[in-house]
Amino acid sequence: MISCLSFVICHLSFSRAVAQTKEEADSAYAHQHYQQAISAYESLLKEGVSADLYYNLGNAYYRSENITRAIINYERALLLSPGDGDIRHNLQLARQKTIDKITPQSEFFIVTWWRSMANMMSVDSWAWVALVALALGLVLMLLYLFSPRIALQKTGFFGTLVMLAVFLLSTIFAWQQKQRLTRRTGAVVVVPAVTVRSTPAANGTELFVLHEGTRIDITDDSMKDWKAVRLPDGKEGWMETKEMERL
Repeated sequence: MISCLSFVICHLSFSRAVAQTKEEADSAYAHQHYQQAISAYESLLKEGVSADLYYNLGNAYYRSENITRAIINYERALLLSPGDGDIRHNLQLARQKTIDKITPQSEFFIVTWWRSMANMMSVDSWAWVALVALALGLVLMLLYLFSPRIALQKTGFFGTLVMLAVFLLSTIFAWQQKQRLTRRTGAVVVVPAVTVRSTPAANGTELFVLHEGTRIDITDDSMKDWKAVRLPDGKEGWMETKEMERL
């Protein structure tokens, strides 16, 4: 009993300490002490990641004119909370300050729509939607099976079909968001300029040059010192691992 009570007290003390640190970090940011805020937010992230902490850290880096670190943290926040409009807005503002202006490849509108739907919520939110839809579907099925009135039976039948569709879509979207989190292929260039080459070798043919803050996607992760990368416009090549930071 005493040991349990001690554990609860320690847990509550730790929670208060974290909350106080978060409050201090926010206060430092509000008072434009950005380096102090950066240190506090990074310390908090070592205890546990969250979209809010990454977003606040990105804002502190942005105000400190460290655009590359701002982009990295906005991207990480967006992975955890893909439907957050504020994160997307600030990420776009930061990207406008980078040198490389890359136009994404055009894609079929259904693909764009599907991706937009999936990015409306995080994996946890989609999982909750799926569970709620499943529960409602079971209730409506019972209504269809046991209701004595035809109108209620029809409501139960068609409602069950709708909830089944919502459950399946939410499950797929949750799986996709989970894949984005567990199989992170995104990275950001962290050196002033880098030459992307045709082969994973320093004497490979020079294809094009990228600059600090540009987002890339890793397509081949099999080598330690070199990675195959792709840009949103479809260009591909090889970069040294030390020239990028993974998201």
